[in-house]
Formats: sequence, C-alpha cells, structure tokens
Amino acid sequence: MHDTAILLLEIGAVLLGLGVLGALALRAGISPIPLYLIAGLAFGTGGVLPLATSTDFISAGAELGVVLLLLTLGLEYNADELVTSLRGNARAGLVDLVLNAAPGAICALLLGWGPVAAVAMAGVTYATSSGITAKVLSDLGWIGNRETPTVLSLLVFEDLTMALYLPVLTALLAGLSLLSGALTVAIALATVSVVLLVALRFGRFIEAFVSSPNSEVLLLKVVGLALLVAGLAQQLQVSAAVGAFLVGIALSGQLAHDARALLEPLRDLFAAVFFVFFGFQTDPGKILPVAGLAALLAVVSMATKLLTGMYAARRAGIARAGQARAGIALIPRGEFNIVIAGLAVAAGVHPDLGPLAAAYVLILAAFGPLAAKLVQPLITSLTRRAAGETA
Repeated sequence: MHDTAILLLEIGAVLLGLGVLGALALRAGISPIPLYLIAGLAFGTGGVLPLATSTDFISAGAELGVVLLLLTLGLEYNADELVTSLRGNARAGLVDLVLNAAPGAICALLLGWGPVAAVAMAGVTYATSSGITAKVLSDLGWIGNRETPTVLSLLVFEDLTMALYLPVLTALLAGLSLLSGALTVAIALATVSVVLLVALRFGRFIEAFVSSPNSEVLLLKVVGLALLVAGLAQQLQVSAAVGAFLVGIALSGQLAHDARALLEPLRDLFAAVFFVFFGFQTDPGKILPVAGLAALLAVVSMATKLLTGMYAARRAGIARAGQARAGIALIPRGEFNIVIAGLAVAAGVHPDLGPLAAAYVLILAAFGPLAAKLVQPLITSLTRRAAGETA
C-alpha cells in the first residue's frame, strides 16, 4: 500500500509539473519539448530529485507515447499522398537526406564513436520534428502559404525514409550478422510495402472495420489496432513506431480527422511522458561537457536545413521570402530524433551519444520556433519592400 501511495504521488507530481511547464511554454510561445527534457533530467539519474518507484510505469508510458506520436503523424497523410509526394519530391528529399544526415555521421566518425554510432547520429541530425513544424506553420499563419506544401512534402519524405531507416538501425544496434541484418531490412521493406498496398487497395475495408459513430468505440478501435500492429512490427524487428505510423496512413478522410481529434489529448499526455523518460536516461552532469559540440552541430544543422528548404521551394517556383520560410520551418528537431537517440542509448552505443542528442534537440526544439517568430517580421518587411519596388 505504501509503494502504491508513493507511485501515485510521484506520477501526480510529474504530470502536474509537466502541466505547469507546458503552460509556461505556451505563454513564452515556444515548444514545451525542451522543458519536458529538462524535467526528465531533473527527475532522472544524477538529477536534483531522482524518482524511485514510478520509473517502470513511466517507461511503459513512454513506449505508448512513441506509438501515439507516430500514429497521429500517420493520420495526417494517406497512402495516395505519400506515393505522390515520393514521386514528385524525390530529388529535394534526397538533398535533404544528404545535407542533414551528413553532419551527424561525420561528427560521430570524427569523435571515434564507430560506424553504428555514425548511423544513429545521422538519423538524429536528419529528421525535422513534424509536430513542432506543424505548430509553427499554424501559429504563424503560414498554412496557406505557397511554400507550405513543399515543406509538408519534405516531412512526408522524411517519414518514409524513417520507415526504412529505423529497421536498419535496429539491426545494427542488435549487432546482427550481415545475413541477419539483410533479412531484417528485407522484412522491413516487405512489411512497409504490404501495409502501403493494403492501405491503397483495401483502405476502405479497414476504415469500415474501425469506423464508429461512438467516439469511445472509435478511440478504442484505433488505439487497439495501432498497438497490435506496433507489437507485430516490433516482433518483426521493424520498429513499433513505424508500425503505428503505417496504421495512421491506412486511415484517411473524415475517419482520420475524427480519430486525430480524439487522440490528440492522449498523444500529448504520453508524448510528454516520453520526452521526460528520455531525460531520465541522461545524466545532466554529462551534458555540460558536450554542450559546445551540441551547439556547433545545431548551427551546422540550421544552415543545412535552411539550404534544403530554400532549394526545394526554389524548385517549386516560390519567391525568396517563401524559400526562407520553408528553410526556417524545417529547423526544429524533436520526436524522431529522441526516438533514434533513445534506441542508441538503450543499446549502449556510446555514453556521450545520449547527452549530445539531448543537448542538440534542446537547442533546436527551442530555437526553431523562436527563429521563425523573430524572422517573420523581417520576411514580411522584405516582401512588402519588394512588392513596392515592383509596383
């Protein structure tokens, strides 16, 4: 009974604290992710108030948070949009991959961490935070801008790349042989292909099964299906996150809209727990020694994402102001980056990888939305001046 009381006290304190931090972030106009990570650092190993009883519960909540994050991200798209986006923006997507995966991989190799850490760090620096970017686009009124479809198409390309990258990384982290690793990747490719094929050809049957006029039943069906597929994907060494993402893709139209509305509060709750848990696993005393390197890597990543967005927007015939906005919108890092770093940390790749990734995400998750807010007036001014000169 005593342990149960302590468990409830710890969980209640963590959730209430996260609520206060979220309110502060909302007032400051920044993403709450950096504050959640800081909370995790405070409550984890080496923190000011380490938790003792609720760690296992929060660990399970973190796993659920990853599944819900990727499920709701998948609900943003349908299979047709993914295929169309992949065909139309393949060149810009490849430029994005090369420019932004390279800094992390090069950093790990220069530090002597080895090829597996290089693959993990490539993923950490590559993926933009879809959640934070979507919030930036919405908050600043950029949703209707001409460059926004280009930004979203790059995010879709990154999500598809992650669906193939995560199984490769999982195989490397598990230390599988070349044959076993190739088999794992083949299974992952087959799984992704089958799910996309099912979503394209038989999506209406899945939607008919999941659909319900009752919000409670709909929520239970969607979450249950996502967890089942995520568990199956994990068994096939594809990654639970990718499995959940593909379930989201299989649902579309009004059903996806209704499911997303129901899932958002649940997702936000467990996503916050996920970011806290990552902080738990990182000793804050190890962050300070890598803070300078994280800042340097963040600056390089900001430059490469700016170049990526500007290149993609220019190919779409968008003016310079829109090109700048596209680049700025791609700066934030968050969910996928922490997921990748968490996998590497759990596998014991290198003791400094977790602290470096945490510091890196802290910087870009906070600075990305802030940069967009600060640069918006300048872009608006330049656009008006250019319009006046044209007139």
